[in-house]
Amino acid sequence: MEFMAWFTHKYVMHGFLWSLHADHHKKDHDSWFERNDAFFIFYAVVSIGCFLLWQKGILEIGISIGLGIFAYGLAYFIVHDIFIHQRFKLFRNANNIYAKGVRRAHKMHHKHIGKGDGECFGMLFVPLKYFKQK
Repeated sequence: MEFMAWFTHKYVMHGFLWSLHADHHKKDHDSWFERNDAFFIFYAVVSIGCFLLWQKGILEIGISIGLGIFAYGLAYFIVHDIFIHQRFKLFRNANNIYAKGVRRAHKMHHKHIGKGDGECFGMLFVPLKYFKQK
């Protein structure tokens, strides 16, 4: 799932659907919600669709795909929305090597306000250079 998320983030969110993702990089609104949250809804619908196709006997691997999308979505919500961006004030004191590395990599990703010249499109697996102590 991490590769699919990286690919989608780099080529879809920073590509032809930048109009939905842009407000995540440059907050140009007062709402708690972002246009970027539409991706969360889209993947929830895909996951539910896979479960339903499996339940009806149409797609045998639908349960695996649906669970994979659900599990990554839950990880995204916890790591990205709660831990990194603090949309809910939880996990503020996490201060281990992995936490610091993920935060550094995401900070480097967000230093680019435009859709081009980005870096660190992954979320759970980031380049080792961000885990080194300063």
